[in-house]
Amino acid sequence: MALRRMIVVGELQPGEKLKIDRLRSVLDTGASPVREALSLLTSDLLVERLDQRGFRAAETSRENFMEILTLRCELEEMALRQSIANADEAWEDALVLAHHKMMREGRENLEAFEERHKAFHMALLANCRSPILMKFCSQLYDLNIRYRYLAGKALDYQKRDVSAEHSSILEAAVDRDSDLASERLLSHYQQTGAFLNGLFSNAAGLS
Repeated sequence: MALRRMIVVGELQPGEKLKIDRLRSVLDTGASPVREALSLLTSDLLVERLDQRGFRAAETSRENFMEILTLRCELEEMALRQSIANADEAWEDALVLAHHKMMREGRENLEAFEERHKAFHMALLANCRSPILMKFCSQLYDLNIRYRYLAGKALDYQKRDVSAEHSSILEAAVDRDSDLASERLLSHYQQTGAFLNGLFSNAAGLS
């Protein structure tokens, strides 16, 4: 969905009023599809409905970010453990392929990489056999990644080998070691989370 992408990548800034007429022009569509999309994104917490005043892109805050991170860690650990418990060859093949595509993409095209990145993380959880849990995990991923885009170039991975972190999570998952896979996944999230949380302290534009 184009409107979702515009909010997630920061083309529409937190708190920005979302005017139907402007969005119709930008998206080259009618008013009804725009209103429907805004309503759907309200349920996904990416858009806020203003009483009698339309819609705006959801605000951001340190508290909101930490809540997203906490929920993401808790729900994804649950989904990952279930996914590994149900492990089979088809899941493993899909997971290895998703990892390969992510690694091959590189970070030159950030949006293309983030699409592959999400595909890898969702592939880790895909065998949990719980559509509702997967929906929540996907929604939390989008809420979280919005903060990464807002951080922009400030999010410097040079001091971390993120590729090695992904590979180590994959290795533990393929080995069916749910404890180690969960430990590595949560460490991966918490390291990025600690960095992003720190940006609030130096007015990096996330509040």
